[in-house]
Amino acid sequence: MSKNFKIYLGVFLVILVIMGVFQINKKPLLDWRKNFDPNSKTPFGLFVFNSEADQLFGNQLKRIDQSPYDYYTSKKENRNHNILVIEKSLDQESWNQIFDQVKAGSNAIFIGRSLPNNIEDSLKIRLWNINSDDTYTLEFTDKNLAKDTLYINRLPDRKGFTRIDPKHEILGYNKTTDFQNNYYKNANFIKINFGKGHFYFYSEPIAISNYYLLKSRSNYPAKLFSFLPQQKTIWFTESQSVGNSQSNMRFILANPALRYALYLAIIGLALFMFFNAKRKQRIVPIIEPLKNTSLDFVKSIGNLYLQEGDFHDMMAKKAQYFLNKVRLDLLIDTHKLDEDFIKKLQLKTGVPVEHIQEAVSLIKKAQDPYSSVMKEDFIKMNSLLNNIIK
Repeated sequence: MSKNFKIYLGVFLVILVIMGVFQINKKPLLDWRKNFDPNSKTPFGLFVFNSEADQLFGNQLKRIDQSPYDYYTSKKENRNHNILVIEKSLDQESWNQIFDQVKAGSNAIFIGRSLPNNIEDSLKIRLWNINSDDTYTLEFTDKNLAKDTLYINRLPDRKGFTRIDPKHEILGYNKTTDFQNNYYKNANFIKINFGKGHFYFYSEPIAISNYYLLKSRSNYPAKLFSFLPQQKTIWFTESQSVGNSQSNMRFILANPALRYALYLAIIGLALFMFFNAKRKQRIVPIIEPLKNTSLDFVKSIGNLYLQEGDFHDMMAKKAQYFLNKVRLDLLIDTHKLDEDFIKKLQLKTGVPVEHIQEAVSLIKKAQDPYSSVMKEDFIKMNSLLNNIIK
């Protein structure tokens, strides 16, 4: 490991530790995004509304995790019912199914900040940004509900309906005042008769969010749904209802941006395969590294000596190797294996003097061509010499 690499690694670890310390001490940020998720507990989620919805709709609420198209094409609803859609984008097939249900006598309420242009044109309305202050009050047109208002003072949607057909009924509005205390009203809740049923469009989904349901004690959110008849209500809670009827591919093809991205990805993949096939590298042969045969040679020689059983010769070679290493590594003269040699060897190796004396005695025995050597002598000398110079 190079010195520079160690420095870079150390700096990286220090930065990582500092980031970890800041992350631990960091206070969790409140998510103010308007997700309108039925399971979200963030300020603009719908967890509170989802918890109270069954009681609000007289325990006749049914949550459907499908698009309206998939639901109505797979199941027949034989009686009139309410349809609830909160801040969801639907594909044209789903809208067509809802139109058929409302025309037959059902009621549909849409709570959201946008509508497709073709739907607005069909129903002769326009959902648009309105000139409004940062704060305003939501009210109903019904005089019996005059006390049921809701004050909006945080992240208002500023959405309202314009170009409303005179045949449509305005059920609610947001009210603002200017610096001269003049009142301005913008329609935010309308009713449209369609066939045997009715459409309800409401442009202030934050009114039923966690933030305003918990902060305000107003009955406004409950009264909002009192315009619907007491009957079975189907709430389409599908998390990704945009174009999700039938298949995921249908969703992609229904959106121009995603459709072009898919075509571009297919063309890019085809070009990659074409050029990659022409430029493919040939297989690199595996070259085995040269084998070190020194160890095999040593093993062969050792087996040869073992088979011959000439322990005297093996002791002599071991003694010769040992004395040569003493001369080279310890710089001790080995011509005379006397007391002076034993003392020097003991000082430089730290081995007990009696072990060195025993080893020297066995070395002299190995150097004597006429001495009688046993296997035990060779084993003992080998052990002593290995302990002296490790």
